[in-house]
Amino acid sequence: MSATKMPSDAVKQITYLAAALKAPRILEAATRLAEQARDAGWTHEDYLAAVLEREVSARNASGAELRIRAAGFGSRKTLEDFDWDAQPAIRQQVGALASGGFLTEARNVVLLGPPGTGKTHLATALGIVAARHGQRVLFATATDWVTRLSDAHRHGQLPAELAKLRRYGLIIVDEVGYLPFEQDAANLFFQLVSSRYEHASLILTSNLPFSAWGGVFGDQAVAAAMIDRIVHHADVFTLKGASYRLRGRGIDSLPSVRTQEPAN
Repeated sequence: MSATKMPSDAVKQITYLAAALKAPRILEAATRLAEQARDAGWTHEDYLAAVLEREVSARNASGAELRIRAAGFGSRKTLEDFDWDAQPAIRQQVGALASGGFLTEARNVVLLGPPGTGKTHLATALGIVAARHGQRVLFATATDWVTRLSDAHRHGQLPAELAKLRRYGLIIVDEVGYLPFEQDAANLFFQLVSSRYEHASLILTSNLPFSAWGGVFGDQAVAAAMIDRIVHHADVFTLKGASYRLRGRGIDSLPSVRTQEPAN
């Protein structure tokens, strides 16, 4: 039923109340569902529930969109558009994470594998899942996270920054291991991991196995302590195969990426 077929006094009242509730979509839902409710013989309760359900759904969708925009993703990726034919071994386990249960359990997700196998795609897709489940999300590369923490530390704001980040349900750290960290940077990254341990979730991607992280962080003890906290409550996935970026180019794989040892 259009708004003109609904009594004008009712329209005015609903418009006023919707504005007072900061729910402008209620008027649209109320007028759109009115005729359907009459024809189907809905009770007043059924009609009210249907109107409110549409308002809540629209509000959730709007909130999710704001959270996705604020997360800092490089591009939008979903689980549905991932090439599962290239990674069939992990499809079921990764798909199970779409329920969002890992977030309420403060579990981590670690994606390991060569460049171009879809780690960042899956990390982004799970971040979007988290945003749609009502969680605040932040995405950045490992080097960008260290820069952010270093700036906070330099200004004497590191504890406050870590406390602020703990309010995010999910933090995504992309490209761990692409560049080695200096000792101070490694210690800052360790504090980020420790501050979220058993409190909120992390997703990390890396082109290196855990055994090579000591070289990345410059200290085997720091790397071991960090890995211990990350994997204690975590789902770890190893992606395999050649880079999707090289498909059709006559190149089977990229050179292995390893932390360089200093020359003697």
